[in-house]
Amino acid sequence: MPGDPSARDAFMVSRVIALRTALSGIGTTLDEITTWAELTRVAASQMDGAAAVLRPGGEADQQYEVVGGDPALLPDARWAVAMAQERAGRREGGSAPSSSGRNRPALCLPVATRRDLYGTLVCGRDEPQFTRWDVEVCALLAERAASHIRQAREHARVSGLVTKLQSVLRVEPGRPHPNLDIAVRYLPAGQSAVVGGDWCETVRLHFGRTLLVVGDVMGHGLEAAVDMTAYRSALRSIASADLPPHRVLRQLDDIVSGEPDRRPATCLIARVDPVREQVVVASAGHLPPAVIDTEGRTSLLSVPVGPPLGTGLGGYQSRTHRLDSSQTLVLFTDGLVERRHEDIDQSLRRLTELTFASATEPEQVLDTMLAGLDSDHAEDDIAVLAARVRARAADAEAAQY
Repeated sequence: MPGDPSARDAFMVSRVIALRTALSGIGTTLDEITTWAELTRVAASQMDGAAAVLRPGGEADQQYEVVGGDPALLPDARWAVAMAQERAGRREGGSAPSSSGRNRPALCLPVATRRDLYGTLVCGRDEPQFTRWDVEVCALLAERAASHIRQAREHARVSGLVTKLQSVLRVEPGRPHPNLDIAVRYLPAGQSAVVGGDWCETVRLHFGRTLLVVGDVMGHGLEAAVDMTAYRSALRSIASADLPPHRVLRQLDDIVSGEPDRRPATCLIARVDPVREQVVVASAGHLPPAVIDTEGRTSLLSVPVGPPLGTGLGGYQSRTHRLDSSQTLVLFTDGLVERRHEDIDQSLRRLTELTFASATEPEQVLDTMLAGLDSDHAEDDIAVLAARVRARAADAEAAQY
């Protein structure tokens, strides 16, 4: 009914609804290749033909990419390249139907924003010729794709900068004394981060002793990583005075509580003394360390737990335990054991139920521990440090007899 206004309105409404539906199928992810595939698929469907992409600045013999529909319906690629180069300088938002030298109609439109040209959308079909509506629909599809490709590239650029910055922030622990074997693992939660607020540190002290530290800054991502570096820097400065672990925590707490923008953190410090065969531990709201004995059994060391760093409350205490070359000490952040909807006591029990080979080295200890606790599915960042006192030559020789 060409003369019926209500019929014309209904027809136009149906076309607009179909166009809105088509547009919603472009840019569903931040992946550029996916967006190109969505563009050609939707354009081919809307034009009842085929669609493909030409990259900008291509050679005369350039071939189509990301084809949607039947490639046989597309114009000769050399014609499309020539058309794209002719129109690139004008950055036209649309294009009148163009002949490719064949009987089939063809259409070229730039996929571009105001600043950047990302490629050319090429459409072809058997019949009929492309109408003004077809041109405007393809132009709208191309604009939609260009907007999302710009977002995808900007996201990739920013993500790359964040990754580089996180890599800079992730500083490996210092070297312990040669009388101590160390293994360290960092496992940030999720796939987009390189480092979060969990950290490990080792500091050489006098008389062959080494300070081992793990900490966990509240929160995740880059912000937590920035605060983590501040904690590590302050720790190194304080540790140079060779104070007992509880006094190191007290001074850290004094510093952080005076910085209102600094995030609170938990922290565990262990001072290992191979000569005396002992370890002194102190905790600021952190989980206790684990010890693996000569039989490969795992237990937790008792340690007085003070408030997290940054509260200004202080009240930290140290406790001394025996530690010899037959034992492996493991310090870890809560992401290693905690699981959603599980009581922390149950989580720690899973850790103590792990068994290890008696001759296991720190690297092997961490491999076994991370596998046994299914760390690949952890819900929080993980930092874990394993340390084992190296047996003295005389002790190693005596152990052979």
